[in-house]
Amino acid sequence: MTPQKKATLVSSSVAALLILIKLVVGIASGSVAVLASAIDSVLDMFVSVFNYFAINNSEKPADSTFNYGRGKIEALASVIEGTIITVSGLFLLYKAIEKAIKGEVSQYLGISLTVMIISLIITISLVLYLNKIARETQSMVIKADALHYKTDVYSNIAVLSSLILVHFTGIELVDVIVGGGISIFIIYSAYELIQEGVLVLLDRAVDEKTIKDIVKIIEVEDKVNTHHLLKTREAGSQTFVEVHLVFDCIISLMDAHRVTDRIEDKIKMLNTNREWVINIHMDPYDDFEINDNGNNTCAIN
Repeated sequence: MTPQKKATLVSSSVAALLILIKLVVGIASGSVAVLASAIDSVLDMFVSVFNYFAINNSEKPADSTFNYGRGKIEALASVIEGTIITVSGLFLLYKAIEKAIKGEVSQYLGISLTVMIISLIITISLVLYLNKIARETQSMVIKADALHYKTDVYSNIAVLSSLILVHFTGIELVDVIVGGGISIFIIYSAYELIQEGVLVLLDRAVDEKTIKDIVKIIEVEDKVNTHHLLKTREAGSQTFVEVHLVFDCIISLMDAHRVTDRIEDKIKMLNTNREWVINIHMDPYDDFEINDNGNNTCAIN
């Protein structure tokens, strides 16, 4: 098992443990903040399981059934997970409002404080572990997982602070505000997951800077007269690039092929952490806009 897979299994197991502890204490104590933290841990587990799923599938090569690989499974899972997380966040917001209206009082604050302190220590340890694996493997997925759990450290600190304030002041509104705030944060995080997944499924182009870099690589080649129909998209760990390059019609196929190989190598160096799938079509003339009389004769420069 690769270190990346092992890291996602560890983070998933830790998240599952935290969910169990926080849910039991959150339901028993009636603390919306603790319950919010439990729901946030559910999000963590979804993300970690998703990361394992993504890494596992990214290692599978394209085949006769999936000619372009299975990268879009990642986007599809992101949309499904985001929808489930949104429903969880809305339920949590409802519970916070219900507690505020009914004036319910939190119980077992001492146990809740202990649980949140333990959760904070476990989460910090997990972040340190994930950062170590990320440095060793340079995995972008593990780096993202570590960053996600780092935000949970701040979330746990917020919940811990609210429990301390309720314990010493008896003001339940603090618990409601913190729990409601975390639920809104969960819904916002889910929206980002859904949005990113939908954009990938719709074959969104790569970022503008990468496109400009690709165009620059093409334009510095003297033997390329012009280019057109540049298309890009991403799926999982793969970046797909398609483009038509226009050469003089007297150039040999061997020379044109050498130029395209050079261009492909330069494009791949833009991000060595991704797998590039580049398809270059070589044109002997610019056929992007053929005029009405069908003039497509060779123009020798």
